[in-house]
Amino acid sequence: MMKTNDKYFLLVLIAGIISSCAKLKENPDSFIPAQEYYKTKADAVNAVNAVYFLLNSGGTSVQTPYNTLFATGMDFMSDDLDPGPGATNPDVRSQAVLNHSSTGLRVLQLWQQHYAGIKKANIAIDKVPVIADPALTDELKKRLVGEAKLLRGLYYFNLVRLYGAVPLILHDQEGVTITDFAIEQTPVTGVYAQVEKDLSDAASALPDSYSGADLGRATAGAAKSLLAKVYLTQGKWTEAVLKAEEVTGPYPYSPGASPYKYELFADYSQVFLPAFKNGKEHILSAQFKSNSLGQGNNQAPRGARTGVPGMVGIYSDQVRFYTQGTDKNFSIYKLYSANDKRKKNGTFVTRFLGSDGKWYGDLVDKAIPGDSIPYLNKYWDPAQAANLSESAANVPVIRFAEVLLILAEAENEINGPSGKAYAAYNRVRERAGLTPFSTLTKNQFRDSLYLDRRLELVWENQRWFDLIREKDAAGKVILEDALRKVGKTNVSVPKHLLFPIPQQEIDLNSKLKQNAGW
Repeated sequence: MMKTNDKYFLLVLIAGIISSCAKLKENPDSFIPAQEYYKTKADAVNAVNAVYFLLNSGGTSVQTPYNTLFATGMDFMSDDLDPGPGATNPDVRSQAVLNHSSTGLRVLQLWQQHYAGIKKANIAIDKVPVIADPALTDELKKRLVGEAKLLRGLYYFNLVRLYGAVPLILHDQEGVTITDFAIEQTPVTGVYAQVEKDLSDAASALPDSYSGADLGRATAGAAKSLLAKVYLTQGKWTEAVLKAEEVTGPYPYSPGASPYKYELFADYSQVFLPAFKNGKEHILSAQFKSNSLGQGNNQAPRGARTGVPGMVGIYSDQVRFYTQGTDKNFSIYKLYSANDKRKKNGTFVTRFLGSDGKWYGDLVDKAIPGDSIPYLNKYWDPAQAANLSESAANVPVIRFAEVLLILAEAENEINGPSGKAYAAYNRVRERAGLTPFSTLTKNQFRDSLYLDRRLELVWENQRWFDLIREKDAAGKVILEDALRKVGKTNVSVPKHLLFPIPQQEIDLNSKLKQNAGW
């Protein structure tokens, strides 16, 4: 299982040192065994903070899911994004055209990073309840365990969508040899059942909101929102509607109805600007902070143009350009209608202002006036233009607009485009400056909503998960048709509906079975 080779060789190394050095103390003063560490309120809080760390930590040598890893390991495979000129890693470029394999680095890192988060969650869930510090109240214990369960549920939700059946580990593992860590995969239904349980437990344990330094921590509303998404992913339409309505409030889902005070920002750009982070639309986000021990958002420079004076852009993340009709440089940018406020109101920019006072941009096709390259812009921090890697912009895990779309989609699948489906969906469209819908068929509603999910949530680590989940009117998963349309012809269904199990993990755990086709 997870890095068992590291545990095994560390044990061997320690044993060898002890046996060869008679005067070596077996319990040095600088080392605190795990069973002795979790003693205080501060230990409990730190244990849970460590679970959050796997959402957003990053840097030049480490990628975590919501800090570039989803982009390089997953989003580049979609019909929206591609590795740009600054993404030179051959593993990433191969994966982007679906030439990846079970030995690919990003295939392994996605697995490892999620299990690293699960390990930390398991430790917190096991250790926090038994800490005897009087300063650690039962109420705080309950909350901290709830936070860890929500995050464990999120990590397993990502894993089951990416890999299918995976080992379900609910306690910190103990053992001496590699075989002690060999665990069979739990069927997909069993993994989803545990995800539902973790999120339900979290919803009962967590507060509705926080203040001060605790803003951004997991809430009951976040647990219910994620649970609605889990139900939607499984096609549990009724459950998805009911759970989403616990977050939105009752029909007609009007402003101010949410019991958790969630609301759409009037201006779409405010969803992403650091000045509005952890605001009324944000339900759960990976948290980032400027100039604080590498806690900046590394996505920001990846979407920015290179060669702009006073700004270090990498341009590693770019839109996917493909041929549509006579346009050889079509992209998601051109799918937005002219009056869609999302297009240039937070999602994209076409030029940058350099420190020399000049504007810098590029044309896709110089023969077409104004056919500008769209640069991804959601994680831009105006206060960090000279050092984009220190962006304080958070990365949404789930926000209120998506909950409305979840509700609308599930309701349409149950009852067609009912008043409830329109009420939820049109709130998102109206914020974008688009005409509300009222006379669609069920299939038209579905297709339109799929498009609006794509346009609303681009560059938010959503598209790949939607491609493997969404189905057309005939019940066919849209992945293959969508990717072939943009020229990614290596796609094969059902093979690419799942990632391969990393070969390195199979080598360490003989009980793991490879996914079909890999």
